[in-house]
Amino acid sequence: MTPVDAKDRPSRATEGFFGRRHGKTIRPQQAVALESGLREYRLDLTAEAPADLMGLFKADVSALRLEIGFGGGEHLLHRATESPATGFIGVEPFVNGMAKMMTALGKAPLANLKVYDDDATRLLDWLPSGTLDGIDLLYPDPWPKKKHWKRRFVSAANLGRFARVLKAGGRFRFASDIDSYVNWTLLACRDHGAFEWQARDAADWHRPYEGWPGTRYEAKAIREGRRPAYLTFVRK
Repeated sequence: MTPVDAKDRPSRATEGFFGRRHGKTIRPQQAVALESGLREYRLDLTAEAPADLMGLFKADVSALRLEIGFGGGEHLLHRATESPATGFIGVEPFVNGMAKMMTALGKAPLANLKVYDDDATRLLDWLPSGTLDGIDLLYPDPWPKKKHWKRRFVSAANLGRFARVLKAGGRFRFASDIDSYVNWTLLACRDHGAFEWQARDAADWHRPYEGWPGTRYEAKAIREGRRPAYLTFVRK
């Protein structure tokens, strides 16, 4: 798929993605990086998922993690670089974010990384059951207006998808600076029943994850006086 294809791809109904797919026109160098990078790193969901997902990666990996909505890729790149024995899959439908990621990978390739540039629900439905060790959903679009809450990625349907693809003991991590979305996620996971919240004390959910590199969204939230929350749920 070329950058032109990505830009001109017709809009189609999705179940889990409602945001913009395009921002400012990407620079020519980014367009080249996007085209070559997607050839190298993009997962092909038209083929049946292999029974052993470890074979998707050039690296020898022993665990699998998924990040949904990686933005510019700062967190995903950090995690994939520090954990070369873990295979990472990153999802980002926003073309500009994917172009930034592919530009970074052009300079410092990673053998333990794959990406998908469309609705994450399609990838979740493609993955075999019980294959992931972790799912990260970090600073997702909060859809703050109540009439739009149904668009939030955390939903009963998507938690069902998470429960299917996560191994027993696998972790779902959710970070946000929007109180209503944090409460929404706590209630949704409680009601679903497949996830157990891992808070150990009252301050635990305000402590960043171990090795947390920070993100530009988090920095903006802190500058604007919003306190981030970091939730961890274990698949029962």
